[in-house]
Amino acid sequence: MSEIKVPAMGESITEGTVSRWLVKEGETVNQGDVLLELETDKVNIEISAEESGVLEKIVRQEGETVEIGETIGTLSAGTGGGSGAPASQPAATEQKLAAAPAPEAPIPPPAPVAAAAPESSDSSSKTASPSARKLARERGIELDQVQSKDPIGRVYQDDVKTHNTQAAAPAAPPAKAPAAAPSAPAAGGSTYTKPVERQRMSRRRATIAKRLVEAQQTAAMLTTFNEVDMTAIMDVRKRRKDKFKEKHEINLGFMSFFTKAVVGALKKFPTINAEIDGEDVVLKKYYDIGIAVSAKEGLVVPVVRDADRLGFAEIEKSIADLASKARSNTLALSDLQGGTFTITNGGTFGSLLSTPILNTPQVGILGMHKIQLRPVAIDAERMENRPMMYIALSYDHRIIDGSEAVRFLVTVKELLEDPESLLIEG
Repeated sequence: MSEIKVPAMGESITEGTVSRWLVKEGETVNQGDVLLELETDKVNIEISAEESGVLEKIVRQEGETVEIGETIGTLSAGTGGGSGAPASQPAATEQKLAAAPAPEAPIPPPAPVAAAAPESSDSSSKTASPSARKLARERGIELDQVQSKDPIGRVYQDDVKTHNTQAAAPAAPPAKAPAAAPSAPAAGGSTYTKPVERQRMSRRRATIAKRLVEAQQTAAMLTTFNEVDMTAIMDVRKRRKDKFKEKHEINLGFMSFFTKAVVGALKKFPTINAEIDGEDVVLKKYYDIGIAVSAKEGLVVPVVRDADRLGFAEIEKSIADLASKARSNTLALSDLQGGTFTITNGGTFGSLLSTPILNTPQVGILGMHKIQLRPVAIDAERMENRPMMYIALSYDHRIIDGSEAVRFLVTVKELLEDPESLLIEG
């Protein structure tokens, strides 16, 4: 018999939650078959059988939290046929045994017991007055069923009369409906009768919530805004998108332009590509850009590695691949670890303006928003409708000055409004 244990999953992960078992106790599995899914703070991990055999026992159930190295089940050698047969035999035996007493069911004589029922009125364990007992006998009422108004539970004649009235009237059972009729006042404001659904927060969602709160509590977070005229980028995409897709087999999107612009601005303002470690500022000389992706289980931020060394097509392919993995829940830990700066695009969902929260320990995050036609002053005499986008930079004011943050965002704006410069600056 071998134990199924929680494997090591990376330095930053020490525990997980059993998401679901894909195999039931007693079922046969082959080596390499997936036994269960384990949900961690960052990704879901499949745990496979290290050898063929039968799932003997599930030690930790779905929804339970488990630690690295903990035993969550046992696997025995052999096939499910051997263990399944004995299980079916007892089941059949139990069915026979359950069926056997059926013919003998008439043998127990319950009739005398029923006949003794009238006596039970007087032999009731409930304390009652003589008049109450007499009235109960006359009316065929069991004292145990009579509700007493007496503090010590003694039944009086009035209690029996009241009980008889309630029992005689067919409306008596509905009389308990008025008892539940506090639902009438419920319409006036009570909330306990209103429909609700309680769902347990997933581990990833709970972790996201915890880290976002920590980011707001530990960082001196501030946001600055600007707007970008997207005319030039949209013109480039219109002219080049067909040839670009034909050559690289990927669409030319906006994210590659923004990634290139961010890299160019980070090179000019290196403090925004840093993190705080105690009393030290760690300036990173590489550009691993996190791209926020909305997945079913919550927001994840896979990382485009060495974005400064990638071309537009390579960036688009990398982002498309990571987004596909995120939505199919197949991201590896290596896809999520690291990251020096993050870009999030709320415009995908129609957001016009927002203040993104830092993805700690990073000290900067850029928020993209919806492209919207707005009237723009071209000069003192002319106005034009232009495709405009608000952009936001949230930053940690502990190491980034306001003037530096503003100039960083202006640099991003200038690079985006002159796409050709991205080939040089980015």
